[in-house]
Amino acid sequence: MADLLALHRTAILASVDIVNTVTSDDLGRETPCAGWNLGDLLAHMTAQHRGFAAAARGAGEDLALWEPDSVRESVLEDPARSYAEASDDVLTAFADATGTFSLPELGANFPAEAAVGFHFIDYVVHGWDVAASLGRPYHLPDDLTETALGVAQIVPDGEFRTMANAPFGPVQNGLATNDFERLLRHLGRDPQWQPQADPS
Repeated sequence: MADLLALHRTAILASVDIVNTVTSDDLGRETPCAGWNLGDLLAHMTAQHRGFAAAARGAGEDLALWEPDSVRESVLEDPARSYAEASDDVLTAFADATGTFSLPELGANFPAEAAVGFHFIDYVVHGWDVAASLGRPYHLPDDLTETALGVAQIVPDGEFRTMANAPFGPVQNGLATNDFERLLRHLGRDPQWQPQADPS
């Protein structure tokens, strides 16, 4: 758990660094997440931090905590600050996490280590989503991506990935030259994705 928490912290702080470069003019950009612009993605990421932080403290049952609309106004007003504050909240909450997490979006309770693993791979990928939306490179340490790939490969493929609000899209087949690209493809991303629309 200690090793996972250290890697998780690195992933979250990397996502904070890339979100810190987002301006209000960027919020209309398309993202690799179908149907979401960058503002939508950041609202989701921020709300998930808040929900997981609550779950780590034994109070994750309230679905309202997980709703992007609960943080959307603050995200649109100041995306970097809102996201950084939520990131600090989840890192603080996870530092002492034990027992089980109630994750109502998944309809079950999970051991702390499994829940941290879910959050870890989600934000390894979401950090890349933000960078890709901005057209910027995104690099994580090799040991982190190796561990994240191992966790991600536990996530099965199947029809459930095409359902509304599925956490990951269907596996994307194609060339992957490193563990990070393998991770992206397994979790429904095309490593070569680039934005097509003009955010204005």
